[in-house]
Amino acid sequence: MNQPRRSDTGMLIAGFQKTSFVDYPGQPCAVVFTPYCNMDCVYCHNAHIIKRDAPLIPEDPVLEYLEKRVGLLSAVVISGGEPTLQQNLEAFILRVRTFGYAVKLDTNGTKPQVLLSLLSKKLLDYIAMDIKAPANKYDEITHSCVDMDAIRRSIAVIRNSGIPHEFRLTFAPQLTQEDALETVRMVKGCDRFYLQQYRPRNDLDPRAHPPNEVLKTGEAIAREIGNCTVRGLGPEH
Repeated sequence: MNQPRRSDTGMLIAGFQKTSFVDYPGQPCAVVFTPYCNMDCVYCHNAHIIKRDAPLIPEDPVLEYLEKRVGLLSAVVISGGEPTLQQNLEAFILRVRTFGYAVKLDTNGTKPQVLLSLLSKKLLDYIAMDIKAPANKYDEITHSCVDMDAIRRSIAVIRNSGIPHEFRLTFAPQLTQEDALETVRMVKGCDRFYLQQYRPRNDLDPRAHPPNEVLKTGEAIAREIGNCTVRGLGPEH
């Protein structure tokens, strides 16, 4: 897997979205994308930033922009790639919080010890974790060898964190409705759950599940764990 290059000058950043109204619930935010990931999911749309040679942008201009936007933006989302691989993640969050921003972290849950550390220092205001599949299909979907004990520890840490959180499952073509139900049983009791429609990256990728199947699966998930919102079907649905 593609692991981060070391940096003694700041957190490594591969992308920066200056304004978003959808990435932090109810708050206008900026989104910082870190490079590299320890997974290579079959549907990843950020594949260009998880590669070893991903181009990077300096940290300082990002922080300068965030400082200027205080009062116009309310939050900063740190996404990826996988942010918990970054050696300077905590230092970056500390800088962001000095501006008064709420911080949301997007993670794949492979580094529960990092989540515990950040939460113990009260550095996070919202966590979103992507769960990928039932345990027996995790390696297939992520193209990696996944420590499921780490995934389960992260789920427990997040559910018990006392801060707003969500879990998300992309309904990849390799997954059945029963796979989805088995997956979500791991996160029963969570604040929010989202079932996301898979989107092919190119014409060679498998086709997505039909919208009606995604909706029916979302309904089945809601019955199973008490809540589910379907994303990505378009305005007609």
